[in-house]
Amino acid sequence: MSTQKRNLSDNQIRGYKGTSKWKIGILTAEWNPEVTNALRDAARKTLIQTGVKETNILSYSVPGSFELIKAAKWMAEKTDVDAVICLGCIIQGETRHFDFVAAGVTDGIRDLNIRYDIPVIFGVLTTNNQQQAVDRAGGKYGNKGDEAAAAALKMIQLNKELTSG
Repeated sequence: MSTQKRNLSDNQIRGYKGTSKWKIGILTAEWNPEVTNALRDAARKTLIQTGVKETNILSYSVPGSFELIKAAKWMAEKTDVDAVICLGCIIQGETRHFDFVAAGVTDGIRDLNIRYDIPVIFGVLTTNNQQQAVDRAGGKYGNKGDEAAAAALKMIQLNKELTSG
């Protein structure tokens, strides 16, 4: 969603109906907490500002971005959420570990979207360095958590519109 040199968090989300009844899960990777906690906090703020009740936001932490997949699967199966937002941060290191984790998380979240009838939102930063992550977690490029919450709201609304008529 975010593009270079553009802050997409200034998106003024309006026009959603019935959000007070929507239930949304937020899963946050514990790895890189200064980044992932900022993503989580922005997502929560956006959801609450659009009318989602704080009590309808189920928020859990998982050890790392790779664990987001299993936790999102459990949340889809064991709760009545309308969407799951997965938030994490994978920063390029000196080894190929980054490639495997980033690809696995991307593929896993994609597969969950195909398998379940609720949106599973990809809010995982994949950056070359810490500064790029900070820039996308409330810095000069906005906050990916805010964007992930916006995506969840839009997808829930679309699902409800398609289901009702």
